[in-house]
Amino acid sequence: MGKTAHPMRIGELAHRTGVSVRALRYYEEQQLLVPERTASGQRVYTEEAVERVRIFQQFYAAGLSSRTIAKLLPCIDTGHSTPTQRDELLTERDRLATHIDTMTHALRRLDQLITAADPR
Repeated sequence: MGKTAHPMRIGELAHRTGVSVRALRYYEEQQLLVPERTASGQRVYTEEAVERVRIFQQFYAAGLSSRTIAKLLPCIDTGHSTPTQRDELLTERDRLATHIDTMTHALRRLDQLITAADPR
């Protein structure tokens, strides 16, 4: 079972990643996270699941959909991409860069307003 000698149950994975058990089950439904099962059917996760869930959270926070993340999973797992996956990666990167530019301009504007409104 992976690199960890101590398989985690779903509650421990939730605790370690700061993600709800409900979210972890959603990741399973979307086939983003595939736990192993004990003989009694309980979910168990390897240490690698912690980093995988953290990546999902970063991508969700950046606005990627679960469908997009699922399409990019092979890139995460293998470090390689097909031309179609590379196009998807570049599209998402460009979208994020545009969003960052927009947010940076808004931040500068707020800084200007704060400076202009600074009571001296």
